[in-house]
Amino acid sequence: MPPSGVADSLMSGTETCQALGTNEGKSMSEIFHAWAAVDSGATLQPFEYQPGPLGPEQVQIRIESCGICHSDLSMIDNQWGNSVFPLVAGHEAVGIVEAVGEFAKGVKVGDRVGLGWFAGSCMSCHPCLSGRQNLCANSEQTIVGRHGGFADRVRCHWSWAIQLPDGVDPLKAGPLFCGGITVFGPIADFGVKPTHRVGVIGIGGLGHLALQFLNKWGCHVTAFTSTDSKADEAKALGAHAVLNSRDSAAMKSAAGSFDFILSTVNVPLDWNAYLELLAPDGRLHFVGAVLEPVAVPAFTLIGGRKRISGSPLGSIATVMDMLNFCARHGIAAQTESFPMSEVNAALDHLRAGKARYRIVLEN
Repeated sequence: MPPSGVADSLMSGTETCQALGTNEGKSMSEIFHAWAAVDSGATLQPFEYQPGPLGPEQVQIRIESCGICHSDLSMIDNQWGNSVFPLVAGHEAVGIVEAVGEFAKGVKVGDRVGLGWFAGSCMSCHPCLSGRQNLCANSEQTIVGRHGGFADRVRCHWSWAIQLPDGVDPLKAGPLFCGGITVFGPIADFGVKPTHRVGVIGIGGLGHLALQFLNKWGCHVTAFTSTDSKADEAKALGAHAVLNSRDSAAMKSAAGSFDFILSTVNVPLDWNAYLELLAPDGRLHFVGAVLEPVAVPAFTLIGGRKRISGSPLGSIATVMDMLNFCARHGIAAQTESFPMSEVNAALDHLRAGKARYRIVLEN
């Protein structure tokens, strides 16, 4: 998912992407082959572009696979109003580093790395210098104003090309670089404890990973779902209990019992009902990009000193921690695979709500 208040990204001066309608200029620079939407909501078409010279702090990744996130659909459909066409989506890329700039650090040719929503940050602002590069106001976002991972290659700043540890399956790792870190970040950053009772709203691409993380974190985990059909699956993923959010009696009986509730959905719900479930000092945290304003009564917050918050993806160090946590506990996304050439069929599969739970495109 994208950071809150998604802003226009600054395209790197060394990666001015120009479509090539002819063979002219191909001898001047390498050609990247991709799949692009030429207009809002358009079917993706084969697309070539010339990335220009590799920047001194950039790395070039030969993409082995790339996950599909709902945010890719949002960008293709220009739901957030910041899409630039032609658009090459894809921000859960995993592949092999095949070139590095002269000032790149910590990564070398041959390394297997992943790239998520962020492709660069300024490294000079206060958030960057304090290790919160994900909060950089001048961050470069992989598919905002630049071309992403539905392609054979992609570039990024060396710091965001994060190496995969042993024990993480490369063909399942892509979704960790967006969906995974989106839900792992707030668990690590907002003081969730093993003694806490926690809940996850929405058992989908984000929620199915959140259940696994929170279970291995040591928490008592409840899955909120609007249908009982997902109860057994939610428990298999790590939920100790399942609560049907449409059962008003069950919701009322759980009042005041949760320390942390993570919302992964992108649709408006009765948020006050979830605030009533929080214990004193409890937190309702948003990672799903709900476009409508969140209306809550102030007294519900004041009386129990309750909190509402949200977050983008995690920092570079937090991504590293998440990958090591996954390797240690055997956590992985449940994925379905499509060839990269069948990207449109994969997008249709996601639009129809059939993905269980993440889709990965393979080159």
